[in-house]
Amino acid sequence: MVFLNRAERHQANAFARIGYSNPFLPERLELERQILGERFQSGTTVIHLPSDLQGQAVFRNFDLLTEQSNILVDKMRQRVLDGKCQREEDQHLYRETVIFHLYGKHFSIHEVPWVRRANVTERPSAIGKSWSQFQKDYNWYLGLPGLVLPTYFSATHCFSVFFQIDRAFSHIFEFIIGSSIPIAKLRAAVWESIFTHDMSRYIRGVHNSMKDITTLITGKSGTGKELVAQAIGNSRYQAFSMEKKTFGGADRESFKAVNISALSSTLIESELFGHCKGSFSGAVRDRIGWLEACGENGTVFLDEIGELDLSIQVKLLRVLQDRDFSRVGETETRRFAGKFVTATNRDLASEIDRRNFREDLYYRLCADMVRTPTLHEQLTDRPEDLLELTRFFARKLLVDLPEEVDLLAFEVVEWVEKQFGKNYDWPGNIRELEQCVRNVLIRKSYMPSSRTPAPKSHASPDRSVQGVDAFVRSLLAGEMTLDEVSEHYVTMIYSRLGQYDLAGKKLGLDWRTVRDKVKPELISKLKR
Repeated sequence: MVFLNRAERHQANAFARIGYSNPFLPERLELERQILGERFQSGTTVIHLPSDLQGQAVFRNFDLLTEQSNILVDKMRQRVLDGKCQREEDQHLYRETVIFHLYGKHFSIHEVPWVRRANVTERPSAIGKSWSQFQKDYNWYLGLPGLVLPTYFSATHCFSVFFQIDRAFSHIFEFIIGSSIPIAKLRAAVWESIFTHDMSRYIRGVHNSMKDITTLITGKSGTGKELVAQAIGNSRYQAFSMEKKTFGGADRESFKAVNISALSSTLIESELFGHCKGSFSGAVRDRIGWLEACGENGTVFLDEIGELDLSIQVKLLRVLQDRDFSRVGETETRRFAGKFVTATNRDLASEIDRRNFREDLYYRLCADMVRTPTLHEQLTDRPEDLLELTRFFARKLLVDLPEEVDLLAFEVVEWVEKQFGKNYDWPGNIRELEQCVRNVLIRKSYMPSSRTPAPKSHASPDRSVQGVDAFVRSLLAGEMTLDEVSEHYVTMIYSRLGQYDLAGKKLGLDWRTVRDKVKPELISKLKR
């Protein structure tokens, strides 16, 4: 009694894996290729949003996968009814192939408009209709005699996870732009911040405790740290209610950003914790802070966490440890039910060393770390991303003139390459490029601000290259001790990454060891 022949089992195994794979990693494309064979639509080596919005192989492949899963699950369902699916391995393959098929049929993000980022509580009728159709198919395929269903993946939980997957994919795919390897790695890292590296474990129960894990986003100013925070905060799990035909906590206030560098310590404390009337000058009435207003599905984003006053760091540490806090001027204890996402462009390890940042708070923040690459890193890996990014900004500016998006994008790229050359450092990163596009639109020119270093002359020697060359020559000549080699190499890595903790992660060392080995007199020679 054979449940699947060899070719069918090969496909079913791939479907069982693909549903839990990170869609932004090469493994996903390889599984798609394995299932589709010659029908696989090849594109670039990474999944990204094409700048011209044409030829989206990622969607074409997904449609083909859904079509293929439909054929396979119908065959498998009949064999289950015929009593040919007795082994646990066969039941597992059937269940997982069905799950993928249900997702493809009901939740493809280019087919289901209510899944988008809009406030879904305003469309209960659309959600209710989709739920009814989904529940009918779920029972048709999985409510069969003799089929054992996992207790952790009920129809409502399955519906909730699918809703979350589509929101996460949409936020990452549509707003983290580019096809360079650094950006591809960023997209994959953001997906893991939402679902972890093991999505099966996430579905079985980790989704309930992700709010307890704080995400720390590091990177230079202007590299899109808030976009990453929004993708994580707006893609959290929301349980579906059959009675209300909606998702819990799907509201406009699910994500709140607090820019610490823009507020005084008193205002930051009031913003976060709230205050009582009369607790300080100007407190004319009670105020609810964002920690109190944030529901269990909500997220508070603390931007520039490295600039937080030490006195508030102590209070924040208590929230992270016990989830307890009090309003300013009050002794009553309240509970924070949501999730924290934080960001900084500072080297927090260095700030700890200078006693500007609490070490115990740092270790509460760094359980999940995401680094945003610089624009220079992206363009060094793939220069064509400059056009993709300018198209993205041009599309935002020319909403009523979509036919002129390419014209503006090429105009910007031509200006940049003519005036600055192809190796401009973009010290202001993505934020600077966006302003460049706006400047060219208005004045057909762009000049960096006085705070932005001038473009590098192509004729001038690069001191960092000279410093590295001198290091290599001394190394090959055997002129250095082992300690000197170690110090030079650690300093070189630190000078490029700019943070002790990042350099330590790269080198496999504790950040304190990196700090002790770094030689300040070498940094100016090695930094690029």
